Parts: sequence; C-alpha cells; structure tokens
Amino acid sequence: MEDFYIDPTLYTGRPADVSGRLPREVRTYDLLDRLDIPYVRLDHTATYTIDACHDIDRRLGIEICKNLFLCNAQKTSFYLLMMPGEKKFRTAVLSKEIGSARLSFASAEYMEEFLDITPGSVSILGLMNDHDRRVRLLIDEDVINGHEYIGCHPCVNTSSLRIRTADILEKFLPYVEHPYTVVKL
Repeated sequence: MEDFYIDPTLYTGRPADVSGRLPREVRTYDLLDRLDIPYVRLDHTATYTIDACHDIDRRLGIEICKNLFLCNAQKTSFYLLMMPGEKKFRTAVLSKEIGSARLSFASAEYMEEFLDITPGSVSILGLMNDHDRRVRLLIDEDVINGHEYIGCHPCVNTSSLRIRTADILEKFLPYVEHPYTVVKL
C-alpha cells in the first residue's frame, strides 16, 4: 500500500498546469473562477474516508466536514448531506426530520450519474453536474452557523479546497440552482 502524501504547498487557485488532471476537476476550477470564488488548494494522494482527511484539514486550517450521498429505500429520492465531521450520523433522525422513508447510502452508479463523482470524492461542488436537480442538498445547521470556511474536493479526491461558506451559499448554490434545506442532527 502506498504511503499517504500531502504536498506541503498551499496553493491559491487552480493548478498552473492542468495536464494530467481529470476534466471534472478542471471544470470545477473553471466554474469557481467564473463565479469569482477564491479558494486555497492542497494536493495529496487519494483519500477515501473522513479519517484520512484530518491531516488535510489541519493544513487547510478548517474543521472536517462529512459529505454523504444518500437515497430513500425506493431509490427515487437522493440527498447530499453536509455535516460536521465529528458528529454522529443517525439515519433515523434525518429520515424523520425530512419526512423520508428510511435512508441509506446511495450506490456509486447514482453518484456518477447525478454528480459526476466517484466514492471518496463526494463534494457539494458535484452539484454543478446535477443538471436535472435530482439531488436535494441538506446542510446541518452547525456547518452554516459554525464554519467560516468549508473544505471540499474539486470533484476528485486528490485535491482539497478551502472555500468560504458564504461563497458556497451565496454564489455557488444560486448559480447551479440548488436550494438547500437546513437540518438539525
């Protein structure tokens, strides 16, 4: 197994050379630039779990945030949940709060179809690819009220970004036409 590596450099904005970067990542930088949303970028080897992100978050100076891609039992309703990384996720509590049948993790196929992302890369920025608005965004109130910045992947799990929460709520989400529901978990 390869050792985990974090580039020691914090970059402001997109990579100068995007050759070798996936198109979904480059499209993410293009949109952030178009919306005049500043961000700090940290490159690293692939991360697949919230635990693997702790060192990244320390380097970016942010608190970890979980991004969970969920669906109802019938696989007819899909949700992207953002919540503080240290908070326990209780399916029954969220299901009751949003009035949905029992929730579970949605499959990788739906993740790719709706958000053009793969497991380990779940990010609010994937909503830019949800043109049919199949995914409902749920944000825990502690993310909105307690975090000046959020950390997220640019639709790939080999880079992480620090972005002002206000820029996500006031610029990005209106542009991609995705309202959000505040939940209390």
